[in-house]
Amino acid sequence: MHQFTIAELVKGLRNKDFSSTEVTQHYLDRIAFIAPYNATIVENYLNSGVVMLGKTNMDEFAMGSSNETSWYGPVKNPWAIDCVPGGSSGGSAAAVAAHLAPAATASDTGGSIRQPAALCGLTGIKPTYGRVSRWGMIAFASSLDQAGILSRTAEDAAILLNDMASYDAKDSTCVERDVPDYTADLNKPLTGLRIGVPKEYFGEGLNSQTAAHVESAIKVYESLGATIHSVSLPHTHLAVPAYYVIAPAECSANLSRFDGVRYGHRCENPKDLNDLYMRSRSEGFGAEVKRRILVGTYALSAGYYDAYYSKAQKIRRLIKQDFVDAFQSVDVILGPTSPSPAFQFGSKTKDPVAMYLEDIYTIATNLAGLPGLSIPCGLVDNKPVGLQLIGNFFAEGQLLNAAHMFQQVTNFHQQTAPGIE
Repeated sequence: MHQFTIAELVKGLRNKDFSSTEVTQHYLDRIAFIAPYNATIVENYLNSGVVMLGKTNMDEFAMGSSNETSWYGPVKNPWAIDCVPGGSSGGSAAAVAAHLAPAATASDTGGSIRQPAALCGLTGIKPTYGRVSRWGMIAFASSLDQAGILSRTAEDAAILLNDMASYDAKDSTCVERDVPDYTADLNKPLTGLRIGVPKEYFGEGLNSQTAAHVESAIKVYESLGATIHSVSLPHTHLAVPAYYVIAPAECSANLSRFDGVRYGHRCENPKDLNDLYMRSRSEGFGAEVKRRILVGTYALSAGYYDAYYSKAQKIRRLIKQDFVDAFQSVDVILGPTSPSPAFQFGSKTKDPVAMYLEDIYTIATNLAGLPGLSIPCGLVDNKPVGLQLIGNFFAEGQLLNAAHMFQQVTNFHQQTAPGIE
């Protein structure tokens, strides 16, 4: 049937040789995307009977904090369609916030689950690095990437994490560790839970109304029996600069395979091998991806490796130690997820540094490999505000418990974007 011209299709329809439904289904069957293999997390879900609805839009190669760098165009925030949904997993967040799906998988390299969760009024969890297999994900920054979940409630996230988390021999970074039942302790009382509040998360750059909602959330936790403690993460201000050396360096290495020969876009009629490489990569990558590849290549080049990449890794170790020290006296660390609510399209695209600072509260958990979770805690100008909870290694259950109990006495997670039924 796909060999027919329009004239032949019209004739066949008039003669009732076939129906319009049959023609449509024939073409849908031909264009259906059949991957040669499934990512491990997809395979886990399919084995559990979960129905996968489809794929969502995202920032190109997961590089972005606003979902404005997608090859297919920007994703709109259901709460305010002139604003970004956050990135890079903005498509997943927008789909769940618009009630197009009850939950979605997502990936987080520097906040790309938690920041969209905050901006779209959802629950989003990034598990401990190594808790969930990365096999089947296109690598951006291999030491930072982690798959996770965007859902409407912490309870839903717990249910889905039970099937998502697993040991996978195909992923050398996956930790061989039993997966607990994350729903088992959801209703455990929070009496005695020690919550640390970093003073570094409440300084310059934090929207005052966002801060007020986070402070109100702290009072809710106190009413639930938790105790609040001031903690310090002194190297927080170095997280963004360290990340934007390490992540681009790793992406430079990972994306070198997209050369037009083995993977990725291939230019038309190359004159020679050098032309093939140059035009394939120039045409095949967007501006933000090119920027990060160039930064990363520079940081790894001879004469600059020690000055930039090696130093950034030392800073990473200091950031991790800050958390190790803090968890000696507290169980969970609490703060804002994002400095402000969703911002308008184009407002930060010409200033990469301003865009990168949108991840200032989320990046450190990726550098340290810790689990992090964001839940809604209020509205500013009718746009959601996110509350971030950070846990110790493999303490996802404790984070989900703390988030679930908060959601039992608040209704922020039940609020819906205007016009969404």
